Amino acid sequence: MTDISIITATYFSESTLRDTLDSVARQEVRAEHIIVDGGSKDRTLEILSSYSHLSRIVSEPDRGIYDAMNKGIAMASGDVVGILNSDDFYPDHRVLSWVAEVFSDPNVDSCYGDLKYVHPVDTTRVIRSWKSGSYSRDAFFWGWMPPHPTFFVRRSLYEKFGGFNLDLGSAADYELMLRFLVKHRISAVYIPEVLVKMRSGGVSNVSLRNRLKANSMDRRAWWVNDLHPYPWTSAMKPLRKIGQFLSA
Repeated sequence: MTDISIITATYFSESTLRDTLDSVARQEVRAEHIIVDGGSKDRTLEILSSYSHLSRIVSEPDRGIYDAMNKGIAMASGDVVGILNSDDFYPDHRVLSWVAEVFSDPNVDSCYGDLKYVHPVDTTRVIRSWKSGSYSRDAFFWGWMPPHPTFFVRRSLYEKFGGFNLDLGSAADYELMLRFLVKHRISAVYIPEVLVKMRSGGVSNVSLRNRLKANSMDRRAWWVNDLHPYPWTSAMKPLRKIGQFLSA
């Protein structure tokens, strides 16, 4: 059985954290669950202390969520690493079983699946459905990307290609997947299931100004990897979201 490490970065996460922790604790496959907290002063640490399945809890100042993720990856011991944010959760107790089954093939480098954005309070209410579809490297040039919370990758590839680039802001996850999948051409398998539910309201989507900044960072993600997108690539990426709202 493939050993899986799950990294969760927390910071003042008391209102949503239990959903995240419960969803990992009830998985059929036991995972190493590592928490990297940014120095929360609310009830986050109190909540964490009540969960016996957690493998490691570290609380200290950091440079933001991607710095925390990098710290967690460095602590991980599993063959495969997944990232689960503190306001996201696995909607099915079989999610990590599906992931482990895919990685039973030693030729598989990574996998991903579908994601649903849900109302921040009523998590049964779907706002947006992100159906990823089968992997094609060329699709990145047309604005496609897998949902990062559903992206699982072998730990050895983080060791080989590095972690999140902290200079890329909210595009750090996009840049990492570009680097792994497009630049280094690692293999990826699509799991046609909803692997993660995410509460709506991400930092890159809350205003037009932030969206323009995010688009600029998306373009930079290509440049830092010496990759050359089409002129319309960065525009296609947000346009793809329209269909996700319509299919919700």
